[in-house]
Amino acid sequence: MIEVSFSVNGAAHTLRVGPGERLIDVLRGRLGLTGTKEGCGIGVCGACTVLVDGRAENACLVPAASLEGASVVTVEGLSTDGLDPLQQAFLDHHAIQCGFCTPGLVMSARALLDENPEPTEEEIRTAIRGNLCRCTGYEQAIAAIASVAGTGARALLDEQAGLIRSSARLEAGVPFARTPPTSTPAPEGGDAR
Repeated sequence: MIEVSFSVNGAAHTLRVGPGERLIDVLRGRLGLTGTKEGCGIGVCGACTVLVDGRAENACLVPAASLEGASVVTVEGLSTDGLDPLQQAFLDHHAIQCGFCTPGLVMSARALLDENPEPTEEEIRTAIRGNLCRCTGYEQAIAAIASVAGTGARALLDEQAGLIRSSARLEAGVPFARTPPTSTPAPEGGDAR
């Protein structure tokens, strides 16, 4: 066991931690901060993303013993009075469905915006590439992040245009294609295999 002193969401903590104990274990099991989710446990899904000294880190990969003097911010620590603008934007843009990945996406976005307040869409995509989401398709999350960044006009217009196109097709009675747009057409004169 080793004693480490660090802060979480501005509160100082001194804990004795074991050699195999991870930051996510400390946050969820010892400090009761369950907003940070454990998905894969091997640093692939990003559900456990938190800020460690301002950098986005997978809490499942950070040894608790390495936290001496560190400052950790979890999704619970983003705002002390209501929702953080990023959290509100995720709600406004319907960027949540099951919600499991949302805290990690929000924390990755916060790290990006703290470093680069006006990212491009490509920079937003790069910042959240380590966060897996199976429900939203990412477009709503990108629009939400862009809206907080002040670069969201294009993303919002694209989103609205997509909704308008879909509504117009439905109102006109135009059916949507029955085959996915990524399917390969059958070659002429032969069968598709």
